[in-house]
Amino acid sequence: MSSPAAGTPRGTGPTRTDRRRARTRGALVAAARAILSDQGPADVSIQQITNCADVGFGSFYNHFSSKAELFEAAVADAAEEYGTLLDDSTAGLTDPAEQFAVGVRITGGLPDTHPQLARILMRTGLVSMRAGSVLPPRALGLIVRGMDAGRFRVADPHVALAGVAGCLLGLVELRMAPAGDGFGALGGLNGLDALDGLDGELRGQEDICEQMAELMLRMLGMPAEEAAEVARRPLPAARWGGGAVPVPAVAGARDEAGPAAAAR
Repeated sequence: MSSPAAGTPRGTGPTRTDRRRARTRGALVAAARAILSDQGPADVSIQQITNCADVGFGSFYNHFSSKAELFEAAVADAAEEYGTLLDDSTAGLTDPAEQFAVGVRITGGLPDTHPQLARILMRTGLVSMRAGSVLPPRALGLIVRGMDAGRFRVADPHVALAGVAGCLLGLVELRMAPAGDGFGALGGLNGLDALDGLDGELRGQEDICEQMAELMLRMLGMPAEEAAEVARRPLPAARWGGGAVPVPAVAGARDEAGPAAAAR
């Protein structure tokens, strides 16, 4: 038998038990994300969750004390995905106004590129954006940097942040509006199963995200012509799941590979 590599202490790194526990926990979180996306957590039993995750019932309490704790972890996991996408999409950009506009457009593209994430965002609303401190530090820091650079002119960045969060949710809701109902048709978020009947005309309007980015830049104090130019600069490639993909996708939804999709 070969000896351990030189300089590698015995017993370091995750054990087989650690890896098995991580897989089980990941399967439970993925199942909770699927449930959040498809129907919401109301009236879902722990047995249904473990069946969805394909793990034993007793495994649940090895990782979570309650359903509420699991769904909190699932929201935080989705929020972390969202935050990573925003970070990757704006990496290398130096203009805070362009970083902001790209983030708005990436968020508006979620129904196409990451439909499960878009559904969770709409079901949980501001809870998702606050989970794991995803939106507040990123957006607030960006607004402050834009103010320092003379790009944004707002009296209070915290008030601006509240407006940004509401606008982003409104944009995703607009992109997900069922056919014939238009904006606001998802009131109460009880009709998300109607997503299969997306309004093709609405989804085909590539300028929707750019229009919202322009409006939000103007809300932050940018002149109209400058906001329109920044909001329509070419989007960078966003790295997701190890591969480069254009965001937002125009034709069809992204295949959500991985355990979260398998659990659905």
